Amino acid sequence: MGEILRSPLSLFITLNGMPSLHNLYNQTSPGNTIFRHQVYQWSHRLSDINTNRRRSQSNLRFGFIKTARFLILLNAYDTVETGYICTEGEGNSVINQDLFFNSNAVSQSSTICENRVHFLEERDEEVLSKRILSLSRSNKITSALELYWSMEFSGLLPNSHSCNSLISCLLRNNNLDDAMPIFESMKRNEIATGHTYSLMLKAVATAHGCGSALKLFTELELDCKRKNSFDAIVYNTILSACGKVNNWVQTERIWKSMKENGLDGTDITYRVLVSTFCRCGQNELTFSAYSEMIQNGLKPDEDTVLAVISSCTKEGQWDLALSIFKNSLKNGINPNLIACNTLINSIGKAGEVELAFKVYALMKSLGHKPDMYTWNALLGSLYRANRYSDTLLLFERIKKDQATELNLHLYESALRACQKLGLWDKALQLLWEMEASKFSIVASSYNLVIGACEVARKPKVALQVYEHMIYRKCLPDTFTHLSLIRSCIWASLWHEVEEILDRNPPNVSLYNAVIHGMCLRGKTEPAKKLYLRMQKLGLKPDGKTRALMLQNLQRDSTEQRKQRYFRHKKYTK
Repeated sequence: MGEILRSPLSLFITLNGMPSLHNLYNQTSPGNTIFRHQVYQWSHRLSDINTNRRRSQSNLRFGFIKTARFLILLNAYDTVETGYICTEGEGNSVINQDLFFNSNAVSQSSTICENRVHFLEERDEEVLSKRILSLSRSNKITSALELYWSMEFSGLLPNSHSCNSLISCLLRNNNLDDAMPIFESMKRNEIATGHTYSLMLKAVATAHGCGSALKLFTELELDCKRKNSFDAIVYNTILSACGKVNNWVQTERIWKSMKENGLDGTDITYRVLVSTFCRCGQNELTFSAYSEMIQNGLKPDEDTVLAVISSCTKEGQWDLALSIFKNSLKNGINPNLIACNTLINSIGKAGEVELAFKVYALMKSLGHKPDMYTWNALLGSLYRANRYSDTLLLFERIKKDQATELNLHLYESALRACQKLGLWDKALQLLWEMEASKFSIVASSYNLVIGACEVARKPKVALQVYEHMIYRKCLPDTFTHLSLIRSCIWASLWHEVEEILDRNPPNVSLYNAVIHGMCLRGKTEPAKKLYLRMQKLGLKPDGKTRALMLQNLQRDSTEQRKQRYFRHKKYTK
């Protein structure tokens, strides 16, 4: 059954099924050949639309034929004959022969199919636009859509503000498919604004990803008129979409396009640029975006300062990072704890211990409480400055601070200081504390304790730590065995050295270390045997091992010649 909705300017035919136009054709008097011919054409065109643009959820139930200002104007006599109500026309004729289907709305919006189009007694576009605005703000989607499409089919144009509100309402309710035809209509009528583009770009990026949003942005950008409608918010929207997927190449391109369009970035623009470039490791672009932000008189926030300081530390430019830190304080921006820790660590790596502790004092004055990253950075700065005793003193101070929870990294910083100082007993004490705290101790921690025993010339203690390490099911590595071998060589524990070599699979580093030690200790004969054994195993000695063996071979051959000479001389006498 068909239904006619009419207005003074236009008439709508909504179809509940495909047979409606065919029925109209059959019920029309045979003498009215012109009208029957038009109905025949409309029915076949609607059939093509139904075949080619069928939606997955429901079949096409709505079609409309559109002229410049009219949808259909029919003769009153024919429509009365078939039982339809129609505007009185001008005889047995159709006003415009150049008719076509608006297939975009039919194919893209299920709401058009499912919602009714109403006869509008009110003809004032502003009044109707305010109604759409009110319905959209009240989240009444169905009523707002019916009113919008009723205006659209009546040849009335809602204003951009009401259309934007309706699109926003649809997107809030995850109705992107219903919002897209409205967006296309706004573009066609040239009432789309920067807010419209921002809403759609964000929705497309959320629903279909950054790639689809970039494709839509590129299409809009190619149209100069639409590009001139872009504001900073539109660029911020697409920049944020690229930043979420760390697409710094497109971010840089859009940034350049924004400047070419004569637009200045906002605070959000530069925050997105700096954070994206920093995450992607593009430090030069990070500095450029930050410099442009300062030149435009914009103040960075805490996250921007942190990103720039992080980029400076990655490039080793701790002085630039310190300058940015000081400028932030002058501008009333207090860097967060992470930024302070990053700066302290960077300055400490540069060996500027006093300066690192000054930044630490500034951090405390800002109200930040030091955490384990702060202490680890300070301990590392003291260790790199060869101030091992001060490292241990600071560690003891941290232990007394009940608010700080010690972790494995802090203990290892103290163990490294013990190794340098040869404080094997202190290292053992720290190791027992770590095991009592149920830390997941790795081989590097045991290596530091064995290294402290090596420096203190305590090979037997080192062997005990090694056995304890195996008992704790912590697999020793090459560094463990090298430190243990060096300790045993200097104590002339050759039997233990042989056991270490036999216990482990052939390792060229271990054989080289043992041969070096034997040669330095004057054990040339065992060194030769071990060298031959090394060659049989297919291990290639390093340059130092070959040099030591050649030197000892030459020395042995010289002594043998001397011995033969004296024997011969004694025999001749």
